[in-house]
Amino acid sequence: MASAYDFRHLNAAIDSTSLLDNHAHPLLTPEKQKTRPFLSIASEAGGEALQDSKASLAHVRAVKQLAEVLGCEQTWDAVVANVERKRLESGADWIRRCFEGIETVLIDDGLDVPGRVETYDWHSNFTKSPCKRIVRIETVASDIIARYAQEYNGDRSDLLSRVLVDFHNEIIRYVKDPRVAGFKTIICYRRGLAILPPNRNSIPYTEAANALEEIVSEGLEEDSPVSGFSLIKRLQDSPLNDLVVSTAANAIGSAPDPVKPLQFHTGLGDTDITLTKSSPSHLQRFIEDFPKVPIVLLHAGYPWTRETAYLAAMYPNVYADIGEVIPVLSQQGQENVLKEMLELCPWSKILCSTDAHGFPEMYLIATMQIRSALKAVVGDLVRTGQLDERQGVQLVQAVLHNNSKKVYNLETASTLPSFEQLGSISHTLTTQLSQPSATANDAIIRKLRSLDAKHLRIYWHDYTSSAKCRLIPIKHVYKTLASGKPMVISVAKAGLGLLQTDMLIPQMNASGMYTLRPDWSSLKPGPAPGHVSCFGDFFTQPDGASSAGEEEEEEEPMCPRAVLRRTLDRAASRHGLSFLLGFEVEFVVMERNPDAASVDRYLPLRNDGHAWSMARALADWGGGSSSGGFTAVAAGELLDALDDAGIAVEQFHPEAAPGQYELVLAALPPLEACDSLLHARQVLESVAARHGFRVTLHPKPFGAAACGSASHMHMSLSSSPASSPSDAVSVGPAVYEPFYAGVLGHLRALVAFAYSNPTSYQRMVDSFWAGGRWVTWGTQNKEAPLRKVAGSHWEVKVIDGLANPYFVAAAVLAAGLDGVERRAPLTWRDCLGDPARMDAGERAELGITTMFPADLREALRALADDETLDLDPKFVKRYIDVKTAELDVLLDKMSPEELRRWVLERY
Repeated sequence: MASAYDFRHLNAAIDSTSLLDNHAHPLLTPEKQKTRPFLSIASEAGGEALQDSKASLAHVRAVKQLAEVLGCEQTWDAVVANVERKRLESGADWIRRCFEGIETVLIDDGLDVPGRVETYDWHSNFTKSPCKRIVRIETVASDIIARYAQEYNGDRSDLLSRVLVDFHNEIIRYVKDPRVAGFKTIICYRRGLAILPPNRNSIPYTEAANALEEIVSEGLEEDSPVSGFSLIKRLQDSPLNDLVVSTAANAIGSAPDPVKPLQFHTGLGDTDITLTKSSPSHLQRFIEDFPKVPIVLLHAGYPWTRETAYLAAMYPNVYADIGEVIPVLSQQGQENVLKEMLELCPWSKILCSTDAHGFPEMYLIATMQIRSALKAVVGDLVRTGQLDERQGVQLVQAVLHNNSKKVYNLETASTLPSFEQLGSISHTLTTQLSQPSATANDAIIRKLRSLDAKHLRIYWHDYTSSAKCRLIPIKHVYKTLASGKPMVISVAKAGLGLLQTDMLIPQMNASGMYTLRPDWSSLKPGPAPGHVSCFGDFFTQPDGASSAGEEEEEEEPMCPRAVLRRTLDRAASRHGLSFLLGFEVEFVVMERNPDAASVDRYLPLRNDGHAWSMARALADWGGGSSSGGFTAVAAGELLDALDDAGIAVEQFHPEAAPGQYELVLAALPPLEACDSLLHARQVLESVAARHGFRVTLHPKPFGAAACGSASHMHMSLSSSPASSPSDAVSVGPAVYEPFYAGVLGHLRALVAFAYSNPTSYQRMVDSFWAGGRWVTWGTQNKEAPLRKVAGSHWEVKVIDGLANPYFVAAAVLAAGLDGVERRAPLTWRDCLGDPARMDAGERAELGITTMFPADLREALRALADDETLDLDPKFVKRYIDVKTAELDVLLDKMSPEELRRWVLERY
């Protein structure tokens, strides 16, 4: 099923936009909660039919969702027992939990007898903005009629006129009351929606007067307060109902702007309704008669959703609400209602509500399901290109919040973020998801269940560019999240200062712990069946903070993902720039040596003339174990697994070395691109291992004669946040040329991150399509370390698979930003040839004067000496300390062959 999980800004908008609930009802007082069946939270049925609702999809879904929130067994009895426990333990806290994510509620308080339910303003204790009233006009009219009934002496002269005048004046009083947001009529229940036109030629006044006289003659119930609820005969099935609605509409429409809306119950309801009379299409004449009155058609008119959409689309004063169908329809039914509505109706005319009544749990499941429907439907519209992500965000914010705010002329405490701000909110949300928030935890649990997870892996990528993870059984994850606690793990601070052999670098000690918090937005299935994975961010207690509070924790500056995130934030805040990165994954598949006594654990893959883009290398695709080759048994599974993980692969092809292949990944925002690269490598390694192969990222596994493996990074600049190339707003040469001039100016230092191992420099050779040894750039020149593709799209070729992608991306971006800030001129001219084959004069003419460091130690010195590369000095020092210790303690003591085998075993 389509969802919005692949779209950062859209996902952030759906999760963060506070719901302006334009139609709901009060909660029952605690002592009255037993007077209404709790089973009604997901059904409009009553009596014996309500018991049958336990076999409905809506009920089953409600049970699952409530059980996830409550952390109990997914049975109705368990849910009821745990809800009762919550109410007893702390009723207010539980209500507050159920109202999370709701900005305000417009409450129709005319359904119940006063005293049975809480007052409308009491609900403001649980919302961000004060709640307001929706005045039910039939309740107002009935209260007036009850007062006349109390004093009725049989004199019916002018009775109808007097009642209507009083009713008109009372409506005017509510029109002027700032606590009232709008009005509602239930004529759909009492007579049907074919309302007679408001003139004496259409409405039989005599019949209406007779109906009124019958009501007052019947009188009031004994020993009950005088109100419409005490009338023995209610206002129903007569032209008097038409007069009440028309009189109210006249009073509302005569008010100065902004005119308060009139809500109509339409469609779905209990058995008090005549279904055939509840289609909103009956209202077309009434809508035309009162063009000044904003009319809200509640409940999507279900099952007449398309008729509702038509009226909202064709008439400027009509709006369509999608409440009540959520949560009483199945998930598919809710999504279909939203899809049908959007077939015709502008999203600027769609309002959202819960139609919750009596029980706070209705608010909870309705808000959860509203967001779920938006993720499914709007996510699919964006994914299929019918909307771009910016338009999807506009739709979500309009439906959840802005439309109701405008229609009801409301002031709210919350201000919705812009599309650009949602980029940072996406990360803020993922941080909040790690905090003790029940709403956040519910969303995580639902996502994990949708992936059918059995085990969770939380990854991080350390300073030696080693993939590290913790595996957590999913039952423990669910138990933790259901308790309202964050899913976190403790990692020793030494973990960001360890070598590959778990040896601590001299500058570190064994004291202190980090908190590793999952970034749930990075959650993907894989790398193995039944496993799901996400990347973690390191947090630490600031100096002087108490040891107790997670809320006091700060993101650790040494965290690899934080290093990149800070650079991106600086680019956005200072220069309004964002980026897209796309990585190429070059890898070599090797066979495991059956000779256990051999020092060579891996052997080159047997092949039939394997070469660059050679079709023959794919000939045995899908051949199975009998064929024995990588493409026969593993390549198809690999691509399927990446697709399941939502990682878009643009190309897969053989490369030049034996057993060498390349995956080309689609461009993404930088942090997501790095996450996807690392997850793709984990999937690759896992699939290959399950079939007995070893995958290596060794830059030069077969010596000087064979091609090496890289991890080229494509990048482009944009003046606004972009989640894909299609919605990027490219910058011109005035911006991107200084940027890439900055990259070239810092390239000697950047190599310390990009070529992070001595074996990397074995690949740094001239005339091998590897980027060579000279600092330069060229248009479509594969011998240049920086290749211009088109416009701001350039490729950094001097990166291999041993580099930590967060570090190298942060460093390249920081170098480019330095160029932008200095307005650095691109003094290097476009190199269209091989710099190694030019003489010194030809190179000088192109501005090619500088060579790369010859080895890692020289690169680390260049990094240490680069004083204008705007990276955290503490981070740079930590990186240099780790790499220096790696050389001193391990790598420099190895022979070339020992080093080759050591890298093959680890990367």
